[in-house]
Amino acid sequence: MTPSAQIDRFVHDRLPPADQLPIFRYDLPELQLPDQLNLVEELLDKALSKGFADKPMLRSPSRTLTYTEAAVEVDLIAQVLTEDLGLVPGNRVLLRGGNSVAMALAWLAVVKAGLIAVATMPLLRAKELGDIIEKSQPVVALCEGKLLDELQTAQQAHPVLTTILAFNRPDASDTLEARAATKSGAFKACLTAADDIALLAFTSGTTGKPKAPVTTHRDVLAMCQTWPRHVLQARSDDIVIGSPPLAFTFGLGGLLIFPMWAGASVYFHNAPYTPETMVDVIRDIGATICYTAPTFYRQMAAFAKAAGVPGLRISVSAGEALPDATRQLWKQATGIEMLDGIGGTEVFHIYISAAGEDVRRGAVGKAVPGFTAKIVDDEGNEVPRGTVGRLAIIGPVGCRYLDDPRQADYVRNGWNYPGDAFVEDEDGYFFYQSRADDMIVTAGYNVGGPEVEDALLKHPAVAECGVIGKPDEDRGMIVKAFCVLKPGHTGDAAMVKALQDHVKATIAPFKYPREVAFVATLPRTETGKLQRFKLRQLT
Repeated sequence: MTPSAQIDRFVHDRLPPADQLPIFRYDLPELQLPDQLNLVEELLDKALSKGFADKPMLRSPSRTLTYTEAAVEVDLIAQVLTEDLGLVPGNRVLLRGGNSVAMALAWLAVVKAGLIAVATMPLLRAKELGDIIEKSQPVVALCEGKLLDELQTAQQAHPVLTTILAFNRPDASDTLEARAATKSGAFKACLTAADDIALLAFTSGTTGKPKAPVTTHRDVLAMCQTWPRHVLQARSDDIVIGSPPLAFTFGLGGLLIFPMWAGASVYFHNAPYTPETMVDVIRDIGATICYTAPTFYRQMAAFAKAAGVPGLRISVSAGEALPDATRQLWKQATGIEMLDGIGGTEVFHIYISAAGEDVRRGAVGKAVPGFTAKIVDDEGNEVPRGTVGRLAIIGPVGCRYLDDPRQADYVRNGWNYPGDAFVEDEDGYFFYQSRADDMIVTAGYNVGGPEVEDALLKHPAVAECGVIGKPDEDRGMIVKAFCVLKPGHTGDAAMVKALQDHVKATIAPFKYPREVAFVATLPRTETGKLQRFKLRQLT
């Protein structure tokens, strides 16, 4: 760590001990970054000299900002943060809002000022917000007007949060926009070191216990040089659309950071998408890149097939496992081969992926340039190709949890262990099996829940499904499926047998679900991830 303008060292002082830190590798020439940099200065301020100054950057139904206009607005907000609110580098700022131009500008201003962005999911309640406040200790929050109530309730229990300033609130006079309008716009990016902290990205809670990975300015810019550069290959004329929240690193990367790196533009709908409206918006604005979760693509397919999405050229799927049935359904509807990827909040974004002709059916992809991946046993020894084991990765980024004993589980001997079970084939393609702790061991056989889910989704009656292992006295575990049926189908004993027979005919018979439950909905996080731990609570 080099000395910098980082004055508040709260986060730095709570990083993992040295023996629990990951090893960082910067093997590619493009990963050789200077020791002093500010990611917003690199992505926004320098965009003006790269020919992007007059190009649209942020779009919505009500406004469009060029790169030049966005840079001015970011500087105005940064002045409010430092001059009016007296924040110093290293202070945490909680951000609460849906995907909007205002939310994007606020995030960029926080980071440009050398502060640490703590973005939170819009659907979080007061207790969950309180847990984040307690962990990250922000003194200021920038909050969308319609989301104030829960945050104000959390503030009462956590007075360390002294100031809440609203944005997108036309009924109030003292707002972020009103204060910004009084500023000169004369603001220079904070002289941050590359290893100063840019954000705390709380995990989305698939296990019920969110953690706070720490991400530096170097981490974000290094990730721009990996998956976006080598796999996504966005262009400056791209228009990007998507559903993941900016508070989720899948959304932050896909819907803000990576488009800026390419000089592209992002469209924010300012309202939650439905599968139908997303297809409509893609057509209306001429979107060329879309980010969303597999479940949403599955629901969008019928609308895309009926209406067409002629301008769309890249469909990125991440956030949870992509069933091959969903990949093929989308391809039949649009002609587009899905760009799948697996990443994690701990390392900011995607590290295994493949696009275009590199796609292999059933595989997530290969290790993204800049990363090395291997499959190991419980002792960390690499297993033969074709063998199920734990994924381990190493690259230019790595996990650093804020003050969390689970760091020792994620990083071992410098390698990151995301907690996924994979198989690697002889050509270096990685095939997802399940979360490592979700592997179902039944009568001595290993069964990955996603494989059974993929088989079930191929049945015409199944709209969605989730598969878990249920404890069983005789077999150790049995495979249990929770299915949401399409309209017109009945969840009775005949349907149970039909689904069981279908799975037996599709994959190895021992993998079939011995129990099938029919439900109206599946428990998911705000980012669309299936919460299997909640399904296990139903058994």
